[in-house]
Amino acid sequence: MASCRNEIARSRLFRFPDSLKRAPAVDLWMEEHTGELGALAQHWFEVMHCCGDDVRELLHDGHPTACVGNAAFAYVNAFKAHVNVGFFHGAELDDPEALLEGTGKFMRHVKLKPQVQMDATALTRLIETAYVDMKERLASR
Repeated sequence: MASCRNEIARSRLFRFPDSLKRAPAVDLWMEEHTGELGALAQHWFEVMHCCGDDVRELLHDGHPTACVGNAAFAYVNAFKAHVNVGFFHGAELDDPEALLEGTGKFMRHVKLKPQVQMDATALTRLIETAYVDMKERLASR
């Protein structure tokens, strides 16, 4: 039963056929989010882009979303006092540094606050892990 649930979870992908290499709506979002929070969001979204040449983007539910081709793997969102770096299949990601928060079936996020130290190397690895995980999901189809 558990393996069946895992297979169903692995098969569910958020697909966005309108994703682009660089989306004007994401550029506008970045321009509108300035200051420390905007800088955090911009930095981590660029880390997502650097994962591979097949990374595409779009604005989904009001926040920048990174895709492998058209399959979403991560996003950023800015709030009043923090930025979330989120993962569409975060519940299944290896997270040895225990950065991920959330209790949903699939999604998890890392909460970043200005002036609060965070392990940038660990978050970069988590983003890269999410990217590789999505590539593997797509390859297994």
